[in-house]
Amino acid sequence: MADLSGFDPNSAGNPNNNIFGLPFSEEDADLIILPVPWEVTVSYKAGTARAPEHIFRASLQVDLLDNDTNDAWRRGIYMRDVDRAILLKSDYLRKEAELYINYISQGENVNDNKFMCKTLKEVNAGSVFLNNWVYEQTKALLDKGKLVALLGGDHSTPLGYYKAIAEKYGDFGILQIDAHFDLRESYEGFVYSHASIMYNALKEIPQIKKLVQVGVRDFGDNEWKIVCESNARIVPYFDRDLKERMYEGQTWKQVVDEIIEHLPANVYISFDADGLDPKLCPHTGTPVMGGLETEQAFYLFRKIITSGRKLIGFDLNEVGVSSNEWDENVGARVLYKLSNMLLACNPN
Repeated sequence: MADLSGFDPNSAGNPNNNIFGLPFSEEDADLIILPVPWEVTVSYKAGTARAPEHIFRASLQVDLLDNDTNDAWRRGIYMRDVDRAILLKSDYLRKEAELYINYISQGENVNDNKFMCKTLKEVNAGSVFLNNWVYEQTKALLDKGKLVALLGGDHSTPLGYYKAIAEKYGDFGILQIDAHFDLRESYEGFVYSHASIMYNALKEIPQIKKLVQVGVRDFGDNEWKIVCESNARIVPYFDRDLKERMYEGQTWKQVVDEIIEHLPANVYISFDADGLDPKLCPHTGTPVMGGLETEQAFYLFRKIITSGRKLIGFDLNEVGVSSNEWDENVGARVLYKLSNMLLACNPN
């Protein structure tokens, strides 16, 4: 346990300390944030691979008082350094993927070009490598009794963590905040695309008993077919429907209570920044008009905890990098709220 006797939580964030200016080491902290600087398959705007470092800097501006969780941070939050080898691999494969995406966008046949066939194979192999790396990192932390949060990067990053957490906890449900279903069987030929994370999770991890998606407003026919044929394993809450229900007199509390009823005892939160109104994270990879306010999402998270359900982990992905650190500032505050809630929901 870290000695906090000399630490002033009301002072300015100390850049010589760890995330949020907290004076914890990995050994001291109950919660470890694993940064995953990866955005190989992004299909629109890039930048998320460098979000963890930017969020770290922005986190020094976050005040530590959190009325929801009674100073849960005192149990320790620690973010690992960004693995430069993973970042460099992402940068290299991202350039390869961009060439490939540009080629197929012009209607060219991949099988007619040996270089493009090789590129596609390399990108898919890189994604498999990343999934295994995330699994190994998160499993080792869980085996040590740590709570784990994953910070991307694009939304393809947490698949390995889902597998590790399924091994530890058994059956669980995912609450996904997202503008998209992410249920494409593959996207642009990339098997482990950011647009396929939930398809792959449901296919490969039988312990995921329920996927509840909140804020969806941009999706394809095939994805909708998967939802309809899921036998209620997937429960979507479309952004349009949520707003119409409130326009017509329902309260957010009524909607939230219904959402929570679909979730099992163990809940994992997968938070894609594009699930928020894009005024909050305008530089996310695939912004879509509409979306949640942060306080709507935080209210939902609070009600999950007060319902008696257990928060077992979370990921935060698709936070963009901006010139004024606005996206990163929002990302840091979402990260802090989720970190405190995870700690509060898992007492020593």
